[in-house]
Amino acid sequence: MAEQRLLPTVEDTEALGRELAAELRAGDLVVLDGPLGAGKTALTRGIAAGLGVQGRVSSPTFIIARQHRAGTQPGAVGMVHVDAYRLGGNLDELDALDLDTDLDESVVVVEWGHGVVEHLTDRHLLVRLRREPDSDIRTATWEWIAQPM
Repeated sequence: MAEQRLLPTVEDTEALGRELAAELRAGDLVVLDGPLGAGKTALTRGIAAGLGVQGRVSSPTFIIARQHRAGTQPGAVGMVHVDAYRLGGNLDELDALDLDTDLDESVVVVEWGHGVVEHLTDRHLLVRLRREPDSDIRTATWEWIAQPM
C-alpha cells in the first residue's frame, strides 16, 4: 500500500529522503516521478545524506549519471544518481550506463525514470512527487512495486 506525505518545505523533502534511505540496501532501485520543480533532486539529497555517501549531490542533468562513493561507516553503500530525462526512453543509451552492474554495489536513484528503468530489478521503490500549483507545497507518495515475472 502506498504511503503519502505533505512536504511544505525543501527540508521536509530532504528529511523524507533520509527516512527512505534507512530502508535501502545495495541493489535497490528508486524511481522518482514528478514534474520539473517537484523536489526530485531534494529528495535525492536526503537519500544520499541518509546513506552517508560522499560528495555533493546535485542534478546530473548534463552528465546523465553521477556516482557517489560509499561513506566510511561500516556497511555503507554507494549511490548512483541518474537523470533519465535526456535519454527520452532510449534503451541503448540506458544500457550504455551499465546500471545493472551498479545495482550490485549501490543504491540507484533515477529521476524521470518512471516507465524507463523498472526492468533493471525485480522490485523498485516508486516515489511520485507533485507540487501544488502556485505553491511550494509538495506531496510525496511512495510504494515498493514488484515487477511481474
